[in-house]
Amino acid sequence: MRPYRAIAIAAALLTGTAAHAQSAGSFVANVGWFHLAPQVSSQPFSITAAGTTTTASGSGADIDGADTIGFTATYFVTDHIAVEGVFGVPPKFTLSGTGTLSGLGELGKAYEWSPTLLLKYYFNDAQSHFRPYLGAGAAYVWYSGVKLSSAMSSGAFLYSSTYGTALEGQTTAKLSSSFAPVINAGFTYNFDKHWSAGVSLSYMWLSTRATLTTHSAAVGTVTSTSKIHVDPIVSFVSVGYRF
Repeated sequence: MRPYRAIAIAAALLTGTAAHAQSAGSFVANVGWFHLAPQVSSQPFSITAAGTTTTASGSGADIDGADTIGFTATYFVTDHIAVEGVFGVPPKFTLSGTGTLSGLGELGKAYEWSPTLLLKYYFNDAQSHFRPYLGAGAAYVWYSGVKLSSAMSSGAFLYSSTYGTALEGQTTAKLSSSFAPVINAGFTYNFDKHWSAGVSLSYMWLSTRATLTTHSAAVGTVTSTSKIHVDPIVSFVSVGYRF
């Protein structure tokens, strides 16, 4: 066989295996690694006790980054438009005090659940190995396993020169649920008609209201609230299989 004919046959075979890797009607499942990098800002805590509300100026919270295993399920409505569901093992976030609360160190921990639905547009044609895309959608976010540190669960964070320890007591916490808009960009590289690899970045407009309830023996119930903007940048590296 002449060399040029062998090259042509090899190229045809390679093209054939990549054909229709992501075409209308395709279903692709991906598994990979999520890294969540919160871009945090928080409002000072508002403290309500004995019918009076005050603002703890300079108080705030920060949230560390987290990693977890993620899954996506993508259905191609057309060769270019796809609907994707995004899921993951809930990552554990650690909240730390900032400003006047920095001396407390860790404030608490919580698991975040954020299933997401995206509408995505893929560039290039269905036969291409390299397919960049843009997407947008929304996540519904809630939290579980909220656990306060000892300084927070005892209400020690409420100590002040004015009230001393009068506001302190057993404390519990709740983080509010919310819908969060998401934008997404990335690319898929198709090795053949079944296997692919993907990289993406997402930004989520996410905020939550932290509500701490303290049962003080001296003044009754004390409520402390702060709105925390989490706004994570989410990176995802994955391997996919087309069914």
